[in-house]
Amino acid sequence: MTEWHSYEPANGHRLPHDPLNAIVAPRPIGWVSTMSADGVANLAPYSFFNLFNYAPPLIGFSSMGWKDSVANIEATGEFVWNLVSRDLGEAMNTTAANVAADVDEFALAKLEMAASNKVKPPRVAASRAQFECKLTQLIRLETKEGRELDQWLVLGEAVAIHIDPAMLEDGVYQTARANPILRGGGPADYFTITEDALFKMRRPG
Repeated sequence: MTEWHSYEPANGHRLPHDPLNAIVAPRPIGWVSTMSADGVANLAPYSFFNLFNYAPPLIGFSSMGWKDSVANIEATGEFVWNLVSRDLGEAMNTTAANVAADVDEFALAKLEMAASNKVKPPRVAASRAQFECKLTQLIRLETKEGRELDQWLVLGEAVAIHIDPAMLEDGVYQTARANPILRGGGPADYFTITEDALFKMRRPG
């Protein structure tokens, strides 16, 4: 009989590191670029990120605390998601630094900007795919008792999508070709998606 390591989160996990984000992993990285109302570019990664709807395409990320990205999106209603590939991993990590609001993380990480078509925030030029987004909902998360958390869920509709054509084969996007990295658990764990990990399984008809 298995002796599970069971715990109630309210009472602590009794482990050296919280296992939650190692279990729900690996997760795509929300590398989000925004623009302040004063025109200062911001770029930051979020590991609580995903796609939530096809049509219209809705993506979202959650921020622990009212950070510059959230403040900028509330002020302007716009942001861009940029795909992080392995070669951009170190630059992405640089943009995670806790710096003043007037610091441009594009410059900090030595990243070239690309102009967006439908929104003001710039794209990461070296990223293999980018979604230009308009804010649809900004939600403050709550506990089961209704207590408000300093945790903010940002949802946006992708109004323009850019794909490096080298990532396409016969019109089909090749996920592993971009060598995307994803966040794991622990303080420093990341994973890549590679072609040798691929398997195919179709849904029942």
